[in-house]
Amino acid sequence: MSARAIIIGAPRSGSGKTSVTIGLLRAFQRRGIKVRGIKTGPDYIDPGFHAAATGEPGLNLDSWAMAPDLLRHLANEQADGAELVLIESAMGLFDGILGEPNRSGAASDLARLFGIPVLLVLDVSGQSQTAAAIAYGFAHYDPGVKIAACILNRAGSERHRKLSGDAIEAIGLTVAGTVLRDPTLTLPERHLGLVQASEHPEMDAHIDRLADAMERSLDLDAIFAAARPLDMPHGTTDKALPPPGQRIALAEDAAFTFLYPHLKREWRKMGAEIIPFSPLADEAPPADCDLCWLPGGYPELHAGKLAAASKFRAGLKDFAETRLVHGECGGYMVLGEALEDADGVTHAMTGLLSHKTSFAKRKMNLGYRRATLLADGAMGHVGTEIRGHEFHYASVTDPGSDDAYATMADGTGKPLEGRAAMTGGRVEG
Repeated sequence: MSARAIIIGAPRSGSGKTSVTIGLLRAFQRRGIKVRGIKTGPDYIDPGFHAAATGEPGLNLDSWAMAPDLLRHLANEQADGAELVLIESAMGLFDGILGEPNRSGAASDLARLFGIPVLLVLDVSGQSQTAAAIAYGFAHYDPGVKIAACILNRAGSERHRKLSGDAIEAIGLTVAGTVLRDPTLTLPERHLGLVQASEHPEMDAHIDRLADAMERSLDLDAIFAAARPLDMPHGTTDKALPPPGQRIALAEDAAFTFLYPHLKREWRKMGAEIIPFSPLADEAPPADCDLCWLPGGYPELHAGKLAAASKFRAGLKDFAETRLVHGECGGYMVLGEALEDADGVTHAMTGLLSHKTSFAKRKMNLGYRRATLLADGAMGHVGTEIRGHEFHYASVTDPGSDDAYATMADGTGKPLEGRAAMTGGRVEG
């Protein structure tokens, strides 16, 4: 029997989708239901909260970066052995970019492609009956996207709940419950969004509080019934990133955390071995590996410790003499000559590439990106187009003198002037 699935969407970011999703995951798990979470879009952090709530790995599904066949493959893998899959939308339900049909990056693409209904979370603070107009718009905006029910979030009182809920039910939509305003249910945030699940000092207790609130406030039976079987043909991994090596040395600690959950899983299924090491613990990439991968994370919060990690820096330099080193986002920052932290203190990095970066000189960079490779490397061969996402506040203060590894364009294909990924010898970032 196929797992049932429902998308938890909202009109905008900040509506409370993540808290509702995490609380529901734990609440259904308490009932003995085998439940798993999925996050749409390029969000590294929320799948960690889903995993903390269920004890099962999280997953990202991104309809812009992933071809539909890969989406099918990954969704079916995540649903295997589950009874219920809760899919948390990024931003607003229909928020994406213009492009190919059902390749916008919006959660509505998944609803349309796979017939998955939507549980609409409405933050009703500051309004009452107007919430019905918003719900009506969502119900009629796209006939291919079915709104199964609504959740009212951050209601101020029983009267507030009744005014909003009665108006929504009057237009023919079900209200699956109301969560009253409670500041203790809010998750902590930092510059890239939520604090990661592993950093929250009382994460399990907080998830239990969220689950208590969902059990108290929502009709779990109605939500389960609103979900529909995830019944779709199995896809393939043809468009997945293949393992960049047989034995991959993967930097993995508080400074290097941003790797999509499915990558490690798929690489292992394709026969690769993942060997973790910790730069913050002054560990070098193991010498018996044939490639080193430095993912994104928060090196700007640990710049002093990374600068003092002499064994890591020397070991990485030795590794790069004969084997490929790949760094992205935070990993790219560490491959450069220097990193300026938030206090304006400059720390020496590995110097394998010649650029310099700063977290003191902040500028938000956000959006889908297309990279066309100019050299062979871990991501593919010359001419390959890679789809990805850029989200950071750090700035490149000196681009350095390394050869360009790729040309960069935004998600629509418009070239980004003066932007290129860099490569030097066996190092790419």
